[in-house]
Amino acid sequence: MEKIISPEERIRRAEEIYYRRRQGNNAVRMSSSQVKQQTEKKQFSFYKKMVLQILICILIYLIFSLIKEANYLFSENVIGKTKEFLNTDINFEVVSNQIGQFFKGHQDSFSIFGDWLKEENDEPNNQEENVEDQNNEQVQNSQQNVQAENKQQEQVQNQTNTISNEENQNSQATGIGGGNDQEETVATSSQGSSNKTQMQLDADYIKANFSMQLPVKGEITSQYGKRQPTEIISENHQGIDIGVVTGTTVYAAMEGKVSVVSDEGSYGTHVKIVNQDVTTIYAHCSKILVEEGDTIKKGQKIALSGNTGNTTGPHLHFEIRRQERTVDPELVLKWT
Repeated sequence: MEKIISPEERIRRAEEIYYRRRQGNNAVRMSSSQVKQQTEKKQFSFYKKMVLQILICILIYLIFSLIKEANYLFSENVIGKTKEFLNTDINFEVVSNQIGQFFKGHQDSFSIFGDWLKEENDEPNNQEENVEDQNNEQVQNSQQNVQAENKQQEQVQNQTNTISNEENQNSQATGIGGGNDQEETVATSSQGSSNKTQMQLDADYIKANFSMQLPVKGEITSQYGKRQPTEIISENHQGIDIGVVTGTTVYAAMEGKVSVVSDEGSYGTHVKIVNQDVTTIYAHCSKILVEEGDTIKKGQKIALSGNTGNTTGPHLHFEIRRQERTVDPELVLKWT
């Protein structure tokens, strides 16, 4: 009985026979799936060629469009600007100097050119440095000349003052002129002030112009001046230490404005109050009760004593300064 073959099977067999005939006797028999893959590859190649042809057509269209709009691209305005740019004189020396300065400022980024620029600019820089050194020497010489002139003027002034003082003393001794009592008082005060140290003069100035009180009541455990230094204690004590227990209320010794509130440094937690050219400092506190910028009255509560910073025990470090010159508080205040 003859086997019934479907139309699809007949087509498949026909394709196999056709393929074998094209390949010859050495052809390998291919399955229908392989034949189908070969057909799909051919179709894909066809689509690829078609897409490529479409892209070529689009490119040709764009070229023709650009040629058509050439009058716009190469208009008289554009051509004129181009000619104007080409006719401009360019100073290549200035341009090269500007480029050199640019690379000089970016030597780290352009290390390749940095060494070359440095070698090129060594000689001018040396010349500039020599000019600057000469200018500095001239300025220093002029300053030295001015200082020498000022010293000469001071010496002349001192000699003049000495002569005038001697004349005044001679006139007072011989009783020449009126108002001898007043002149003797002035001479005595001026002579007495000349024998005083700067600290004594500052103390007299503070007592005459400001009203002050004790910040706390207690025994002075370390006085102003030099003392035996240790790892904690400094050799030059710029204030006095008042022995009080931690938490003792500290009062403002004078009125003024709070300039510093800090807990840094060897003073520990401390506060500074300024009134004109006089400053009072309260150090090694446990707590500050005021803030920077506050206006303080004499006798106002400003802090609590403590043991912060470089200390050997609880106390209050109290300091007085005039124009950054320290003053022994015992010359200004009385401890009872």
